[in-house]
Amino acid sequence: MTDGDRQEMLIVTGMSGAGRSTVADALEDLGWYVVDNLPPQMLRPLVELAQRAGASLPRIAAVVDIRGGTFFSELQEMVESLRDKVDVRVVFLDANDAVLVRRFESVRRPHPLQGDGTLLDGITAERARLAEVRESSDIIVDSSDLNIHQLATLVTETFAEEDRAGLRVIVQSFGFKYGLPPDADLVADARFLPNPFWEPELRAHTGEDPEVAEFVLGQPGAREFLDAYVAALRPVLEGYQRENKRHATIALGCTGGKHRSVALVRELAARLRSIPGLAVSVKHRDLGRE
Repeated sequence: MTDGDRQEMLIVTGMSGAGRSTVADALEDLGWYVVDNLPPQMLRPLVELAQRAGASLPRIAAVVDIRGGTFFSELQEMVESLRDKVDVRVVFLDANDAVLVRRFESVRRPHPLQGDGTLLDGITAERARLAEVRESSDIIVDSSDLNIHQLATLVTETFAEEDRAGLRVIVQSFGFKYGLPPDADLVADARFLPNPFWEPELRAHTGEDPEVAEFVLGQPGAREFLDAYVAALRPVLEGYQRENKRHATIALGCTGGKHRSVALVRELAARLRSIPGLAVSVKHRDLGRE
């Protein structure tokens, strides 16, 4: 690490049961120096230690969560105080309540904030306590639909990609009837276009099939929307890079996440790949769910 290089630090936090340990293990496999269950007050000494170590500890990650008790309330203040010393980012792990309850029940462990109440009481209390931290996090990962292997793969792909691009962009299709993607930075609506579901010859196909893509992109306004949306996204994505934001999720939804959004996402991703400094990947959240 040269004198001009900045230390990199990840703060891994989020809901209990959402996968913090899995993320920490995956980062360690990528060569990050990972410290688990660190009180926020110990972040500065950790940074100072890493800076003295120089090139031997260029990337450090700390798992910080409510196990730190009253110390946890100082996390945001501590993170802000470190930004002038290191490139620090906060990764927030989340999952919906039903999934968290199921995970705790499967390992037969109480929630850290449960006390004499139920698992859901503990989860609700933790979610309220973490709301402000979640809002200010740099990266939000929803693990509701991911097993531990899929979550580890997502972490590996996300952080292994960083050396090859200034900004990693996930362009994701989804179905509004299944809810908004909680980790999306930008959301657009494809329901202004006619639904191929009502075309008998297209209903069983998806937006990945040429006949559906041709139908969707051939509708009045489809290509005009893509042209305008890419033009609007360009300054946003360039701004993200200037602000050292390394991950962005652009979500595009239709009713069920099968036809219109899938076709538009594929075309949008192809256009975004022409913008320098981006590593663009595609995800279809609800394809095959019906």
